[in-house]
This record gives sequence, structure tokens and C-alpha cells, in this order.
Amino acid sequence: MIIKNVWIYTERQVFQKGEIHIQDGVFSRYTNEQAVIDAKGCCAIPGLIDLHFHGCAGEDVCDGTLKSLERIAQYEANAGITGMCPATMTLPNQELMRILRTAAEYKKRGGNGADLLGINMEGPFISSVKKGAQDPKHMVPCSVETAREFIEASQGLVKFIGIAPEDNPDFIPFIAQLKDDVHVSLAHTNADYPTAMAAFHAGADHAVHLYNAMPAFTHREPGVIGAVCDSPHVYAELICDGVHIHPSVVRATFRMLGAERIVLISDSMRAAGMPDGNYTLGGLDVCVKNKRAALASNGAIAGSASNLMECLKTAVTQMELPLETVIACATVNPAKRLGVFDERGSIEAGKKADLVLLDDSLDVQLVIKDGKCLTAGL
Repeated sequence: MIIKNVWIYTERQVFQKGEIHIQDGVFSRYTNEQAVIDAKGCCAIPGLIDLHFHGCAGEDVCDGTLKSLERIAQYEANAGITGMCPATMTLPNQELMRILRTAAEYKKRGGNGADLLGINMEGPFISSVKKGAQDPKHMVPCSVETAREFIEASQGLVKFIGIAPEDNPDFIPFIAQLKDDVHVSLAHTNADYPTAMAAFHAGADHAVHLYNAMPAFTHREPGVIGAVCDSPHVYAELICDGVHIHPSVVRATFRMLGAERIVLISDSMRAAGMPDGNYTLGGLDVCVKNKRAALASNGAIAGSASNLMECLKTAVTQMELPLETVIACATVNPAKRLGVFDERGSIEAGKKADLVLLDDSLDVQLVIKDGKCLTAGL
């Protein structure tokens, strides 16, 4: 396949006019295939990678069925998200084990749609003080033994495990024993700055949806956000759906951390791609209206109703961030976090031929997955 008349998002993270060659499902420097696509001046970007979302299209990873995972993967791929690392909720440990085993089985069988690259465990080792849409009755102290059971049940698919260090006296040995196997995140935490810094010094290297479900960043109490800023090895997730974080704060965060440490996520729940209405998340009732998902019980934000491609568009068109920068935060950075940048995340010879063609309005015109067109095309 040859894609002509296209602006290519290159490995230098700039756009360059040219053509893309695809051979045997990977990007190539040349091809002997005869199929030619005229991109009509569209931009070609790598397939996006969402490393924190719960569901879409009426399904949730915590439904724990192969059918749900297949439907999620298909929706994501058609939206231009070709790699996924869904997040589990705080549920009973045995239920989480079942969900993880199902994910491992899905990975083994393979599916049609976005590739399952990992699992992001948002709970259960978190704080009820910053519970958000997590169910506090299933929160438990962090345990290395339990964490290793999760990893084993998933057959290594678990890539992130979140903790609230202030609620776990043994958080330093927990991090020390697991940091070489998974990314330990600070998630749904009320930790102050010294506690968060202690966790990062111990080897934690990730912050779950920065600003959300953590203390506010103030001039005398910088909290988790200040600790992230002062820890160069820590990556931070950012939800740019236009609901979770004010555009000014998003812009300030890019200046504060630098784009190379920010991972754009959607945190979408099953309402993404669905009409307004009533849904569930982690067993809790959620009402969705005008792209805002909120708990029916208290109105707290409960994930998002936007997929990652929609978040990318919002970050550029409403938050005034450079397109080239935002693309890297939704492709390069998550690929590096998941340890798969050698095979995906950029348009380079030898990498998987996953790409999306966007028009001038940043609307998806074509998705190519493994060198094959998923959508109707131009």
C-alpha cells in the first residue's frame, strides 16, 4: 500500500509532506504492492494509545467478558485508538482476578480492533478520602502478595498498579519490591508533598489523572502535583476532555512538566460513543449529560464520556496546545510507558502500520490497522 499526497507526522514530531509505504503490515521504505490511497492533503499520525480508560460503546473492561473486550477494541480502533491499556476499578479482589484472567485469555486469542497492550489497575490500594467514583468498601491496604497474584492472573498484562501511600504504612517496601515488574502509580490519594516524594524516591514513577482525586496544588501545600513536578522520572496522566481540567491549568501543566512527561488519556467509561443517559462505573450509578459523567449519588465526576481522539481534538481546538505536541502525548509517550515504542507509537520503517488520517478539522477520515483499512476511507 502507498499513501500519497499526505502530511506525515515524523519521528522528529513535525509534519512533512511525502508518501507512506506499507508492506506486510508494517511501515516500509518501499513496497511492491499496487494499492494506492490519495490522502488529499490529510495529516497522517500514528494510531493513538490509551493507557487509562474503563470502557466505551456500552461496555466496560470490568464486565469481565471476552465479548465486552472485543466490542471495546473494535470501537477504539474505529476511533483511531489502535492500542489500549484499559483500567480496572476498585472491586473485590476475587472479581478483579477474574477480570484479569479474562483479559489474559483475550490477549491469547487475539481480537479484531485495538491491540490489548496492558492493564492499568487504578485500585484497590487507594484512599477513601479521594475515592472519586471508586467504591470505598472494596479498598484494601497494599500487599505485595496480592499485587503479585494480580500480575500472575493477568499473565503479565498488568503494567500499572496504583496506591495511596498515606493509607499504606508499608508503601516503601511495596514499591521497592514491585517497581521492576510494574509501574507503581500514585492514584486516588490524599498524600502530602513529603509522602508523595518518599513514594517517588522509592521508585513510584507514574501519577494517575493528575489534579483529579488528589489534593489541590497550592503555594504552601504543593501535594502530589508538586512532587510530580519535582520528580523528573515521573510521568503524569492528563484528561483533556474539557470537563476534568480547565484549559489554563492544562497549558500550565505542559509548561511545568514538559510534554515529554505527559500522557494524554481519556478515562472514558462505557458511555463513550453512546447517547446521554444512565450508566454504571465500578458498580456505581452514573448520569451522563452533555459529555459530563457524574455519580448519581453526589454529582462527583465519574470518568469521561469522550474517547482519546476526541480528547486530542479538544486539547488542540479548545485548549490551544500545538497539534504536534499533543500527538506525541497520545502516541510516543504511552508507547514508551508500556515498553512498546520499538514496535508502535511512530511512523517509522519496521513498525506496525497503524495510522490515522485526519482532515483540517482533526476529524478522522481513515484508520489503518496492521496495514489494512478499518474505516470506509477517503
